[in-house]
Amino acid sequence: LRLEDEMQQPKNETVAKTGYVWMELYMWHHPGIAVAGADVACADLKHRVFIQATQHFENAETKRRLHNLVSITGLIDHLHLIKPLPASKDQLKMFHTAEYVDKIEELSNHLGGDGGEACLFGRGSYEVACYAVGGVMAAVEAVWKGELQNAYALVRPPGHHAEKDRGMGFCIFNNIAIAAMYAQKHLGVKKIAIVDWDVHHGNGTQQAFYDSDSVLFISVHQDGLYPIKRGYVSELGQEKGYGYNINVPLPPGTGVGGYQAVMDRIILPALTAFKPEIVLVSCGYDAAALDPLGAMLLHSGFFRDATQSLRNLCEKLCQGRLVFVHEGGYSAEYVPHCGLAVIEELAQHVTGSMDPLLDEISQYGYHELQLHQDKVIQQVEQNLKIALLP
Repeated sequence: LRLEDEMQQPKNETVAKTGYVWMELYMWHHPGIAVAGADVACADLKHRVFIQATQHFENAETKRRLHNLVSITGLIDHLHLIKPLPASKDQLKMFHTAEYVDKIEELSNHLGGDGGEACLFGRGSYEVACYAVGGVMAAVEAVWKGELQNAYALVRPPGHHAEKDRGMGFCIFNNIAIAAMYAQKHLGVKKIAIVDWDVHHGNGTQQAFYDSDSVLFISVHQDGLYPIKRGYVSELGQEKGYGYNINVPLPPGTGVGGYQAVMDRIILPALTAFKPEIVLVSCGYDAAALDPLGAMLLHSGFFRDATQSLRNLCEKLCQGRLVFVHEGGYSAEYVPHCGLAVIEELAQHVTGSMDPLLDEISQYGYHELQLHQDKVIQQVEQNLKIALLP
């Protein structure tokens, strides 16, 4: 063929089957500056004056840097960009109370405020949060309808702490819970599984489905972290939802061995028994070794392997339907490498970008499953027998 003839030949390109939700608007949500103990009773200002403000942990940097890495490596060329619409008030009220939704909108229209507990936001964040919910809903809908195989929603603000009538832990609206409710109410999905491996307990999502047997919720988190006194093994659901709420509160310092044991002995068997029609993942990276708000030892290799395990199982259980929703993760240096590993695995495309810290973190001590970690997992294994395993 002549060069000009070769250039005219149709290219044998495969259509991207992994969706990607991203908007620069997400980065415009501003939680303000952080002052340690600002939400704790401290009437004596002469003490507070010695606490210097710093950048808020939930700032835009970690997620913008992840998007930058997805772009600069060329991975974005292998993804299908999902353009979200903002969630409506009626959609928000599938989970949240009307009073709470109106409160957030009113505060946002003025100077911002606090949505509840550690949920600060500025002017205009209501609209950003609506687009975050809408982005997750759009990803779930596209995957459910077969337009995409799987998806990653890089949204902000995060959502899994938000409860019905208040925001918590940097979360305004519960993105993943509302998307799951939307899928059941409007798309006809009957059974949904939500896996939450953010280092903090997914209290808001637990609340949303605590009495439901049509949504299996599994939260793997650091014991005794945030919210305080939440996420115990004994929190199993109620009424017909009893046994369909699974908490795995791992001790601080748990490494790859402990988390892998949870994957092999809790998450994968529970999903197999439940047989969901779609799997959603609250994907936080604050269980990584370098995170300032967690005390775990994970690295990008674990997040890649765990994603592969879920993707492979979903291909057997639910035609590969799998949607990741970005939650926490506060190391601007390390979140991008962990997130890239996950999205590469979803898209089945390796960019060649190397995690410069993977070897070092892999050599940290105590990655092996420890006896006190195994004790927790054994307790949870017994809970699986209530509703899921014989």
